[in-house]
Amino acid sequence: MHNTIRSILTPAAVCIALLAGALGCSNADAAPALPSPVGEGPHPVAAAVDTAVFAGGCFWGVEAVFRHVRGVSSSVSGYAGGRGANPRYEQVSQGVTGHAEAVQVVYDPNVVSYATLLKVFFSVAHNPTELNRQGPDVGTQYRSAVFTRTPEQAGAVKAYIAGLTAASTFREPIVTQVAPLAKFWAAEPYHQNYLASHRTQPYIVYNDLPKLDALKKKFPALYREDGIASK
Repeated sequence: MHNTIRSILTPAAVCIALLAGALGCSNADAAPALPSPVGEGPHPVAAAVDTAVFAGGCFWGVEAVFRHVRGVSSSVSGYAGGRGANPRYEQVSQGVTGHAEAVQVVYDPNVVSYATLLKVFFSVAHNPTELNRQGPDVGTQYRSAVFTRTPEQAGAVKAYIAGLTAASTFREPIVTQVAPLAKFWAAEPYHQNYLASHRTQPYIVYNDLPKLDALKKKFPALYREDGIASK
């Protein structure tokens, strides 16, 4: 539903939607402080680049967060975790394909580790305790998920979730799906780097800009002001 509805929401309507959704993760400053995962921080590795895929509600905000993380060279909105080839937004937004709105992050592990990306994802990019929704967006296409490319990634995610659970980091249980990545499909061009050209749109103002503010506040050494250009 979100593309058409987001574009016409007034600030008052957005506030009502957010309250109805228990504020989702739009109030990013209220997010709990997360413990560090094992392997956080850059460390020399053989690979010059690696790829991670995250889903956490509307891909506009998640994509924007990772565009502002040092060491990330590409952040692309798309679809993962569903059935059928070449899914399109009109199908995914109806929840009929099983895909989630997802973001493919290409990064340099010598600058930022996968573990650090996990910490950003679980702390400021979305709320991992909301089941099949994020804030005002409802449906399985907005579920929390990490799509893993390797057994090492899967192990890292599961271990981190177990650590967050053991530490009672969140009041509610973490509902993040951990699943192997079968295929990532890039979304339509008009979805890419959406936040950068729609900074005054009410949906962006109330749901996504607070995530960038939280990233800058909680991860000042990681934050890059200019972000990466659209590709």
